[in-house]
Amino acid sequence: MTKVAVVEIEGCMASSAAITHDVMATANQISGTKRVRPFKVTTVRCGARRSDVNLRGIELVIVPGLGTPSADELESKLKSPACRRAGDMLTRAFNNGAMLAAPCASTFLLAETGLLDGRRATTTWWFAPLFRQRYPRVELMTEQMVVADWPIATAGAAMAQMDLMLAVVSRFAGPRLAKACANFLLLDERRSQAPFMAMTYLAGQDPKIARAEQWVRDNIARDFAIEELAAAVALAPRTFARRMAAICGVSPIQFVQRIRLETARLLLETTRLPVDEIARRVGYAEPSTLRRLIRRDTKHPPGHFRPVA
Repeated sequence: MTKVAVVEIEGCMASSAAITHDVMATANQISGTKRVRPFKVTTVRCGARRSDVNLRGIELVIVPGLGTPSADELESKLKSPACRRAGDMLTRAFNNGAMLAAPCASTFLLAETGLLDGRRATTTWWFAPLFRQRYPRVELMTEQMVVADWPIATAGAAMAQMDLMLAVVSRFAGPRLAKACANFLLLDERRSQAPFMAMTYLAGQDPKIARAEQWVRDNIARDFAIEELAAAVALAPRTFARRMAAICGVSPIQFVQRIRLETARLLLETTRLPVDEIARRVGYAEPSTLRRLIRRDTKHPPGHFRPVA
């Protein structure tokens, strides 16, 4: 039996906390072992008032999402007494041998403690530029839905809590039970945040990258070199690549590819154009290339995105 503490910080995302408890309760329910359940769960609520909580003996600490929709609110919350107290609690628990797991903006709390330095992690995709700026010593893998770099696991945007909890069940109770939980709760396995990442949102945080995005959309139907794109926004190719990585977390080639795929998916969802024509409109001479990239990023063929008749 794994002893788990769920640290719910004041104002945390209710759905994230609920998913945490529901998945572990499901694992206990369907594990087939009535005497010894996989998880013994304790809830720790961390608010403005000081409270002494001893997590000694806890093997896993899970921090549900902080529930902060904007960067300003997130930075303010990280400075709050509740978050500072929670950070100290996590550090002590980790030093005493506990593993840690956090999704969404709660990954910032782990990074604040320094426990993610030199490790791989992920976070909410739209907070990725802020994360890179604040924590350059963390290897951020924005595309990943879950980065299980045990003894610390992190996950992406809010509902990635489901994916994180399946990873937790797999790590502590075995992949077979994790699969059974996924089937019981009708959860799909999702490995990447990429299909959900809006390049327009990320690019808009930097004037040069925003101009690059618009240039790509204006020239999407033709083939062009990255050097031409960099020149269009008055940047040297290497400078452009560094700036792109800092803002969007992708290479210039990946940036262009994302915009092409995003546009192609929109055409699939809103028109009856043949895939061959859509491929041509987004700059792919070979329709097979578009089909392959869509399947790689979404695990579905193009037809999956067609409107229901």
